[in-house]
Amino acid sequence: MKVNYFPGCTLRTKAKDLDFYARECAKILGIELVELPDWQCCGGVFVTSSDEIASKLSCARALVASRDDNRALVSVCSACHNVIKQTNHAIKNDAKFADAVNRYLAQDEEHSDPYFGETEVLHYLELLRDKVGFDKIREAVKNPLTGKKIAAYYGCLLLRPGKVMAFDDVENPQIMEDFIRALGAEPVIYPARNECCGGYIALEDAASAKKKSDTVSHSAANHGADMIVTACPLCKYNLTKNESPLPVVYFTELLALALGVKENDDAE
Repeated sequence: MKVNYFPGCTLRTKAKDLDFYARECAKILGIELVELPDWQCCGGVFVTSSDEIASKLSCARALVASRDDNRALVSVCSACHNVIKQTNHAIKNDAKFADAVNRYLAQDEEHSDPYFGETEVLHYLELLRDKVGFDKIREAVKNPLTGKKIAAYYGCLLLRPGKVMAFDDVENPQIMEDFIRALGAEPVIYPARNECCGGYIALEDAASAKKKSDTVSHSAANHGADMIVTACPLCKYNLTKNESPLPVVYFTELLALALGVKENDDAE
């Protein structure tokens, strides 16, 4: 199975492990991640103003390229996925916005037919759940994570806005818990697993960001977790920076451990 892959900026710097393990595990599971050759920064956040077009063009070009390749577009970073998915939704559902985007794209040296939201946009976790299947992943596990109690941390960007992202139940998501079970570990359910970690206000109000981060990490610890797993580089950075009492790891690292890609468990 071939899918187009949008790594994003952070996976080239602070989140290299998130990227490396995603690529290596995909090979084992029969997936070829075809990195888009000319991708640019996703924009970091989705600007809700409908007349703000420029910051969304990188995502639009990635979506067009994937449409032309007849492949789904997959990302691993929660922020990249959120911006791409919201951009695709806006193009698909707002004719005025789509017209403005296509007017910009028509000025590219190599431009395609107008784009109207045809590309399937998937987060890597959705790729595992919906295309590979957790049963197949369970069969591929070489080193079951037996005995580990793992708290899945969703954060904001995977789940919200709920009707647009359509990733999972916003209030009671299950995809990461099902992923953890497929690897042989025990998921820990705790109240703050889909609350904001404060990452986006860290520069403006460090104290508030720490308070939010502490709420998440201590909630997980108090419910018996051994570690926290996340898909968001910003969440991982913020929880770690604010001295989480538990190790914080990327979900792809857990997958790499279970599939035998990573031999040594450095997450403990």
